[in-house]
Amino acid sequence: MKIGILTSGGDCPGLNAVIRGAVLKGTRKYDIEFIGIRDGWRGLVDADFFPLERRDVKGLSKVGGTILGTSRTNPYEGDRGGAENIKKTLWGHKIDGVIAIGGEGTLAAANRLHNDGIPMIGVPKTIDNDLRATDYSFGFDTAVNIAQEAMDRLRTTGDSHQRCMVAEVMGRHVGWIALHSGMAAGAHIICIPEVPLTIDEIAERVTDAAERGRAPLVVVAEGFKLKGQDEAYSDKGLDAFNRPRLGGIGEVLAPLIEEMTGIETRSTVLGHIQRGGSPSGFDRVLATRLGLHAADAVVDGAWGQMVAMKGTEIERVDFAEALGELNGVPMHRYEEAAALFG
Repeated sequence: MKIGILTSGGDCPGLNAVIRGAVLKGTRKYDIEFIGIRDGWRGLVDADFFPLERRDVKGLSKVGGTILGTSRTNPYEGDRGGAENIKKTLWGHKIDGVIAIGGEGTLAAANRLHNDGIPMIGVPKTIDNDLRATDYSFGFDTAVNIAQEAMDRLRTTGDSHQRCMVAEVMGRHVGWIALHSGMAAGAHIICIPEVPLTIDEIAERVTDAAERGRAPLVVVAEGFKLKGQDEAYSDKGLDAFNRPRLGGIGEVLAPLIEEMTGIETRSTVLGHIQRGGSPSGFDRVLATRLGLHAADAVVDGAWGQMVAMKGTEIERVDFAEALGELNGVPMHRYEEAAALFG
């Protein structure tokens, strides 16, 4: 059996650990031949393949990024795209199926390709933790740790000047990174997409913290909307899947907070540092386990399914179960954190 592996969408810590887990188990236990697909769906469309052997994945679990490269290419676009062209490419290279490692956009494309007759196995990857069919996705824990450390540093400089510090984190349309990192760092208010707030509510918590002699820390997810706003802030256009590129809400909130409270306010966008560097121990283990189980799924012919974490076990779910509705922060989780605000 010959199986292609690709990583698509935004990079994140743990991708290489998945590749390593799948290749080591697949070659040793099942005698699978693996083919690396460069730069996500682009490599699949362009037949940019190379042999992926045990020696190529040696020591990869601790290495950030992806040795395969990634992109945000849509496999259905372009002259060489589309299911029929991709089927011919795979048939010509005698590739029996593909393991696609990615987030919501990647798995939606994998599901469409599977429905069009191309054997696909999915592995959930996203720092956003927004896939509903897995309790956690690898990359999330590392992103939270990076954001929390950055906020700890912001708090020391905020304390020195008695400034309000606004930290903007990633997460797209869910607030898991903001919630976890904000709680860990002791934020005085956390703004997430699932709970729109007024600027008055935010300013009230900032003032409460300042009156207690604290330098206020505001954590805001990039997809946060003020009450009354229909769309999250975006001035960066659309990606290859026609989704808005989010970011910049922290710079919008900072002057509003300063105007309403009279407290000097600075904003920091943490951005892509949340996706870089070595994965945490938790993410190394989770990503490796997902890779091991992806190899099992290939041998079992579990096409059209995704390996997922349920509790502490790795299970399989249909693509349809993972897609369509985001794994948002439930209200009771936000209320837990809100008890600490101000």
